[in-house]
Amino acid sequence: MGRSQSLLAALTACLVLAGCGSGPSQVGAAVLFADHEITVDQVQDLLDKAVREQPAAQQLAQQHKLDLVGREIVRQVVLHDVLARVAQREGLVPDQQALDQFLADDPLAEPVSGTGADPSQLAPQVVNRVRDHREVIIDSLLLQALGQKYFDRTSVTFDYTSVTSDGGVDRRAKAIDKAEQMAAGPAAAADVIRADAAAGERTSVGEVVPAAQAPDLATLVLFGVPPGTVVAFQPSQEQQVWIVAIVRARDLNAPPSGEQAMQPSPAQLAAIGRRLLQPDVDQAGVRINPRYGVWDPVAMNLAPSSAETTGAVLPVKGAAQP
Repeated sequence: MGRSQSLLAALTACLVLAGCGSGPSQVGAAVLFADHEITVDQVQDLLDKAVREQPAAQQLAQQHKLDLVGREIVRQVVLHDVLARVAQREGLVPDQQALDQFLADDPLAEPVSGTGADPSQLAPQVVNRVRDHREVIIDSLLLQALGQKYFDRTSVTFDYTSVTSDGGVDRRAKAIDKAEQMAAGPAAAADVIRADAAAGERTSVGEVVPAAQAPDLATLVLFGVPPGTVVAFQPSQEQQVWIVAIVRARDLNAPPSGEQAMQPSPAQLAAIGRRLLQPDVDQAGVRINPRYGVWDPVAMNLAPSSAETTGAVLPVKGAAQP
């Protein structure tokens, strides 16, 4: 073999192994972070445990839907890792009294039967039970603490347009296409919104939403991206409308508005805390093994493929990112 052929073979081997540089390789890794990895074997061990111990997982296996559990394991592993870093940075600790009470009662002790349940709703319940229960409960309490810390201090400003009719085109595809148009350049979003307003679409410019006034909205992707980002998402599965928006400002130190809605529930606070992790997932350099799908920042979840994500997150080309 000549020198050039040897070099080509070496380079090819590097590509197969996902890079010759330092740091972990995607081979054998379920999740790669910038500084460490979660292995496929670790995920498989939890998956095997789920099938052994949880009737719901056995039911999903019979339905050939065990991939839902695999993706949920990876999702929870990613969020657990990022949450631990954020909690340390923010000085958050779980409420000890609540932790002791949960551990004493252990709501995760009973297996999930899964009879008649939506398969997509079963996977989180199954994975919560096969992970370390103390770890799961601490994660939940830390998410609530993070949501509580920023709930009345967070505000976003955005401009948006909407996709309310399909016109023979899939609404998701139309919304993502519109998001790509809006992200094409610094002035593109304003041009698209102006044209849509003239065409009778529902649009708005300069919307300011404090999280304290809208706890449910504070769980959406709008609250998890930096200024100069375009997002496309469906706010509610019950309604067919899609929103395509550009975030103009995101403030985590906004003064209280004095118009706070009802105190959010623990579930809402946890969902707000989870959304606040979104920038840190990006900064952690998370890479998912394709066997488990792709990271979907809109849902803070895994999708089977890029064609099945719940929306889009696109930085505006040519715009300065904070």
